[in-house]
Amino acid sequence: MKITDAKFAGSSTRVSGKPKRKLPEFAFIGRSNVGKSSLINMLTGNGRLAMTSSTPGKTKLVNHFLINDRWYLVDLPGYGYARMGQKGRGELQAVISDYILGSEELRTLFVLVDSRYDITPIDIGFIAELGEKGIPFALVFTKCDKLGPVALQAQIEQSCSILLRDWESLPPVFVSSAVKKQGRDEILKYIDEILSLK
Repeated sequence: MKITDAKFAGSSTRVSGKPKRKLPEFAFIGRSNVGKSSLINMLTGNGRLAMTSSTPGKTKLVNHFLINDRWYLVDLPGYGYARMGQKGRGELQAVISDYILGSEELRTLFVLVDSRYDITPIDIGFIAELGEKGIPFALVFTKCDKLGPVALQAQIEQSCSILLRDWESLPPVFVSSAVKKQGRDEILKYIDEILSLK
């Protein structure tokens, strides 16, 4: 798939407020500062589409971007930001849950994990909840340019082995680098394949 047109379509805190035009949605989520906005900008070839920041917790709304007038790329708030107060975390969790559980157009949720570290208990708990709710998802290991090939492979295998303690098999797994544009073709091909399904 080649993205030729990507434009902001609206922000919301509830499913009822998302764009009225019904199109397939592919959402991206992860812990705060996992590189989500950078990945979205890399996928679309637009460095200014999603707001990037070194400050975690910047995204607080569900942001829809219309891609090729055919589907929505959805930027969700990050989860697990420890420095945010309990009330703020609760409000963000409500926004995330309302979208994930309430959007009938959601086709796949891409869960981003920082490839430099073992997958965290917060990630594991979030992924387990997706399984319990029957939400289709895929894993994306981000920032893979930060490690050498051997260390990267070992780290990803370690995180996957941790997940396989609770899962019989894993969903699709992608490895990405916004800096090197790695993983772009693979992720977009996967989206295209889902769009092709009747």
